[in-house]
Amino acid sequence: MSQADDDFLEKLPVILEFEDVADPSLYLPLPDGWALAVADIVDSTGAIEGGRYKAVNMAGAGVISAIANVLGKADLPFVFGGDGAVVAIPPDGLDQARDALARAQSWVQDDMDMQLRAALVPVSEIRANGLDVRVARYRASENATYAMFSGGGNSWAEARMKQGVYTVEAAPSGARPDLTGLSCRWNPIQSNHGRIVSIIAIPGPSGNGRAFRKLVADVVMLANEDGRGGHPVPVDGPELGFVREGLGMEAKAQAGYGDLLMRLRRSLSILGQVFLVRILYAAGMSLGRFNAAIYKREVASNTDFRKFDDGLKMTVDVSSARLLRIKSALEKASADGVCYYGLHEQDAALMTCIVPTALSHDHMHFVDGASGGYATAAARLKAQMS
Repeated sequence: MSQADDDFLEKLPVILEFEDVADPSLYLPLPDGWALAVADIVDSTGAIEGGRYKAVNMAGAGVISAIANVLGKADLPFVFGGDGAVVAIPPDGLDQARDALARAQSWVQDDMDMQLRAALVPVSEIRANGLDVRVARYRASENATYAMFSGGGNSWAEARMKQGVYTVEAAPSGARPDLTGLSCRWNPIQSNHGRIVSIIAIPGPSGNGRAFRKLVADVVMLANEDGRGGHPVPVDGPELGFVREGLGMEAKAQAGYGDLLMRLRRSLSILGQVFLVRILYAAGMSLGRFNAAIYKREVASNTDFRKFDDGLKMTVDVSSARLLRIKSALEKASADGVCYYGLHEQDAALMTCIVPTALSHDHMHFVDGASGGYATAAARLKAQMS
């Protein structure tokens, strides 16, 4: 990356209170020459109906992992959307990002028998069509910040991708991206308050800045039942467990295509790591600089359970009473033209992670609903819009 691009990333505004994410004055425009890498699973609704929630989430997080690894930059602005992702790419990383997207498509087809579509959309084209891509960071914890996007550019880019514009073609079967750090080891996280709810709300025809900002603040306040913003992950971290499907996908992602021996080695290594962490956690012990209890708490604090991506997206744990109030606020705002929204309820949440090393504190964790999540909420939002 050029020094100017590094300077841009370092100077991005950091939002400390999530209620402020809908304030456009807190965002900076991406520099000229950047592009958006966009990808999602084709017919993710069908895959979810078939029970393939973990695979869908793994594919979405894998796009982020593949691009971050090939560019050697974990701090690129990105957003995880459940069944896909958007990553901002600097000018000198476009060729590498294109290759990573092509390889990611091959990996998803080979390992998961699903189709990942992808596009690389120039920011200049977005601006030529009257929209923008503006970025800020939200501080989820002292160790993790996540990019927030405004300006309408992400949504425009995703729509063009689905129309077959700016398409990145898949690499030949057997091509693999670098997915170092991508994992899916946690058990489903059960609701503590009643329901896990995935919510998407975007500005409607009457959703001027002030009205939509108030709606975002109201929904965020209503979700803050226990003072943690509706966080679906317990403060001490998720439950440790052996997740067969997640273990298999992670082992295949880390092995060469068709390399059964390497896959077996990776599976045994992952099992050993999970078993060791369980022992250390139960005994309250550390191994060198690794402390299992601290790591689990950091998993909770670092989790990306709410975001702003041209609108509000959040997966929260709330009681039935709180959920009724949230629905009422969204329904009223929709009736007034302030927003379009989609909402999906479920009993549990799923977590997919990018962990460069267990000894660092900036590991990233993405949460979605365990039985439809953002993909189902997005389908309901689109139905409401039409």
